[in-house]
Amino acid sequence: FLFAMAANVLEEDSMEQDIESPVTIHQPKLPKQAREDLPKNISKECAKRKIQRYVRKDGKCNVHHGNVRETYRYLTDIFTTLVDLKWRFNLLIFVMVYTVTWLFFGMIWWLIAYMRGDMDHIGDSTWTPCVSNLNGFVSAFLFSIETETTIGYGYRVITDKCPEGIILLLVQSVLGSIVNAFMVGCMFVKISQPKKRAETLVFSTNAVISMRDGKLCLMFRVGDLRNSHIVEASIRAKLIKSKQTKEGEFIPLNQTDINVGYYTGDDRLFLVSPLIISHEINQQSPFWEISKAQLPKEELEIVVILEGMVEATGMTCQARSSYITSEILWGYRFTPVLTLEDGFYEVDYNSFHETYETNTPVYSAKELAEMASRAELPLTWSVSSKLDQHAELETEEEEKNQEDQNERNGDVANLENESKV
Repeated sequence: FLFAMAANVLEEDSMEQDIESPVTIHQPKLPKQAREDLPKNISKECAKRKIQRYVRKDGKCNVHHGNVRETYRYLTDIFTTLVDLKWRFNLLIFVMVYTVTWLFFGMIWWLIAYMRGDMDHIGDSTWTPCVSNLNGFVSAFLFSIETETTIGYGYRVITDKCPEGIILLLVQSVLGSIVNAFMVGCMFVKISQPKKRAETLVFSTNAVISMRDGKLCLMFRVGDLRNSHIVEASIRAKLIKSKQTKEGEFIPLNQTDINVGYYTGDDRLFLVSPLIISHEINQQSPFWEISKAQLPKEELEIVVILEGMVEATGMTCQARSSYITSEILWGYRFTPVLTLEDGFYEVDYNSFHETYETNTPVYSAKELAEMASRAELPLTWSVSSKLDQHAELETEEEEKNQEDQNERNGDVANLENESKV
């Protein structure tokens, strides 16, 4: 009964969490003229409501597992089921398990005493009962508690004239040890879970796109608020975006890896002070063809995952966050937070989420690479204006070439007419 209740409570908890999560509000379809006549603030509000996160900013996954009929699987892993329950249900089950076992064995002790006739010889000094000073169900219940918890007040004690009582004593001692190990272990794991450690791992509110070392990069910042470090910390990122294959198959919420230094080892962090994680937008990047004007039109989400071991406990910890298109700032950089003081470095977390605007080309990385290859110049922001001029010159040259071609075509046509005449 308790295990079935635990499985049901676990399903209700997941449903409550999903109910609390933001839900997409589908707006009714309106004619084009009606949509154009809507106020701008209303249209912006509707656009914001249409955005549905896969992972929320606090790291919780916004996914609900519906129509799960094989609920027996929760009972096959009852230990994890109990650990995943909320504290109020966990404490309720903890108390009920002990209370039920004490009542169960107390009832058996009372039945043994009743069937042997100990209740009829209370106060008879010539009668040897199974348990001394057991005169009712309440005393049998107290004796059950004393036996299972090994308290032993010395008032109620089993005698050697009761073999069935000796067997029951052995069974209760063994089962009591198993219950203690299971429930205490469950509570210990529940208390020592590293979920709260992830609360002190912070991600920047926004991600930014700007130039770094002459290359267009996507960047976000991570930090640790505690003095105890995360051992073997590593960072990885995923792009969540729906796609359609060449065969016409639609894949909702397709996951694509975003390289944040896997091949160079930059994804392994020494997270003592806040770090800026950079993703170079190159030909292997999913942002290769995305420009500043195209970015707000994209329906994508970047999920970042920070993993490592808690130095104090040695348990694995994971913190998650996400960035949607409205939280990716094009042409910005993060404000520095690290300063050198007298003999130490100081981190100002008031500026952790702050950004400032910087000169950044509005073209995609692919367009910048093409312009740089045509201009035969290195891809740096210092020559971006020259690249624009070069593009204009190329346009003028193409127009001149077209005019020359037209003139030549006209001369050829005239010659053909004269030859016919």
